[in-house]
Amino acid sequence: MFLDTVLARNPELVDTAAALHRDGAIPPDTYVVDRDTVEANARLLADQAQRLGLSLWFVVKQLGRNPELIAAVARHLPESAAIDAPEARVLHAAGARAGNVGHLVQIPRRSLPELLAWRPAAVTVFDRANARAVSDEARRQGFVQDVLLRLESAPGVGYPGQEGGVPFGGVEEFAEEAEALPGIRIAGVTGFPCLLCDPSGGTPRPTETFTALREARALLERRGHRNLNLSAPGATSAATLPLLAELGATHGEPGHALTGTTPLHAHRPDQPERPGYVYVTEVAHTLADGRPALLGGGFYPRAGIKDALLHRTGLRLPVQDLPPENIDYYRLLDAPPRGTARIRAGETAVLAFRTQMFVTRSTVAVVAGLSTGAPRLTGLYDPLGRAL
Repeated sequence: MFLDTVLARNPELVDTAAALHRDGAIPPDTYVVDRDTVEANARLLADQAQRLGLSLWFVVKQLGRNPELIAAVARHLPESAAIDAPEARVLHAAGARAGNVGHLVQIPRRSLPELLAWRPAAVTVFDRANARAVSDEARRQGFVQDVLLRLESAPGVGYPGQEGGVPFGGVEEFAEEAEALPGIRIAGVTGFPCLLCDPSGGTPRPTETFTALREARALLERRGHRNLNLSAPGATSAATLPLLAELGATHGEPGHALTGTTPLHAHRPDQPERPGYVYVTEVAHTLADGRPALLGGGFYPRAGIKDALLHRTGLRLPVQDLPPENIDYYRLLDAPPRGTARIRAGETAVLAFRTQMFVTRSTVAVVAGLSTGAPRLTGLYDPLGRAL
């Protein structure tokens, strides 16, 4: 999906990653992340958002909740959006301020005392029961917590496993009860996804959820609420920030823009953000019909993988599909054309595709110094950000 782009715009990352594997510094099934590029992308996004009057809460789940990368991003985007409580803890420990917590995964009741003690800028609540729980804990701690009403995704827009939120027709009822809760203040609205990239050309377009959010904010304003935020996550990147500003959003939540791997980057590789990671593995064995099998562990089902580069010879082979219900112990490549160099077990394969590192079995390797021509491995981590 991104191999051509990374070879054109960050070839040093490909060569460095292959060398680290060849020399035994990293194992197969490793994502190699270019810290310099991630930080440069964060700086670019921060500058663009400031010019447009937008605020950004950065997301880091796709990078394996990595403390080293969190620190690099937070130097330019100080506030984060935590997907769940474990991620919030990693972000907090790495020095990122809590921007939005509870958006995709509601804060468990027993985690509320810990997370609210950090005084997050906003807590997203899906329903009145969660609003009451946040209010009760904030009141116990002696402050009033800003909350964002999470609106239910419009029909056909949301994703399985992410269900929840206030139905549009229930906003008035939610607001009436929330206004009576002494420990919270309605500070705005949010939903997901608010932008989606067209599958054929990559053009970002607002979803019906975004439209509903604007209407919900207007409804709350009619009830007397002022200075309401509208956080509009989904495909947030330098190219889409002007659209967010034009449509009245106050916040975006960049994730894959930090590594130049949004769907827009796949279709239009000349985006301002540069690609910032590759996946490295090795040939485990070759089938009798000539198809090489790569060691797996990091092949995210929605990755859109096209081909793999066998770095020793420069041979590129298509990656065969794997049903998402099967475990990726291996991933098969097409058999090489007749007359090409023999493929050896153990040789390095480099791939580049869209992923979510935190749901893989992979190692995450961070490299720095590529931007100055002096690359070095700065750390190895598991996919949940723990140092190895």
